[in-house]
Amino acid sequence: MKLGLLGTAHVHAGPYVTLLREMPQVDLLGFWDDGPGAKDQAQRWNLPLYDGPQALLAARPDGVIVCSETSRHRELVEVCARAGVHVLCEKPIAPTLADSLAMRDVCEEHGVRFMTAFPMRFDPSATALRDALTRGELGDVLGVNGVNHSENPSAHAPWFADPALSGGGAVMDHVVHLADLLRWCFGREVSEVYADVQWTEGAGVGGTRLDTAGLLLLTLEDGVQASIDCSWSRPATYPRWGHLKLDVVGTEGLTVVDAFADHLTLYAPDSLRPAEWVGFGPDPNRAMLAAFVHTLQTGEPPPVSWQDGHEALRVVLAAYESAWRGQPVRLGSEATV
Repeated sequence: MKLGLLGTAHVHAGPYVTLLREMPQVDLLGFWDDGPGAKDQAQRWNLPLYDGPQALLAARPDGVIVCSETSRHRELVEVCARAGVHVLCEKPIAPTLADSLAMRDVCEEHGVRFMTAFPMRFDPSATALRDALTRGELGDVLGVNGVNHSENPSAHAPWFADPALSGGGAVMDHVVHLADLLRWCFGREVSEVYADVQWTEGAGVGGTRLDTAGLLLLTLEDGVQASIDCSWSRPATYPRWGHLKLDVVGTEGLTVVDAFADHLTLYAPDSLRPAEWVGFGPDPNRAMLAAFVHTLQTGEPPPVSWQDGHEALRVVLAAYESAWRGQPVRLGSEATV
């Protein structure tokens, strides 16, 4: 399968390149990006840099991974769809519902498969939770607590701190993962969102306000209540990038998911991080990329669809609206935000 990358602004682009090169069934053609560091990336990765999206698509890839700034997802997905090239798109899939719907329409029009990059669905701990819930092992679920914390990614990719490019801060960046896991594990949509969001003065580009933390209370269609604690609260010296956790409390038991718990402690006194928690568990990004390649090979629908990315975006936008209005926001068949 011939693959390429359109945009490399996202912090996952580099790891994707490494993982794709390890897959014998993948021919990595190269990438396009118009950022100032693109030539350095091409040299560092020893990978061809194309002059523009059309030049990469002219090489007839079977699929493309869109890793640009969030605000550019729509334009790049539209270019791919019109060329008949299938897409794996970084999360969040778009900053607005209008962009998300336009991406769906153009892919449907041209018969292009769209997969949302939600790697945590491929983590064994998340799969084990979903299986336990399906079998009813926890009894009636009484509540769910979710945590997704990290460093501020703008230290590595400044566009994350520019809402015009990212669509938002920590809420936009982190809520989508847990919102998707809740939908997937419980097989239910989110019906209501109540949120308190912290906007930090001077955190955004040009010293603007940017959300750096949020606390969400979600209600699923079956009445299960869940919380999401999201933030860019980890300092640069923290031993790893962050956390993704879920605690599910039921009448018959408690399950704790800690996706990055498998680690060794590495001490390096001369580095910025005096100690690092180096993970040794399965890499969900590898499994996600393999699933995308399988979709290309077989023609099967992608395991994580456009709809999944869209529904997670709806939760994020409802959280922002709830924080602005100071009251819960109901989600019907289509979002009002």
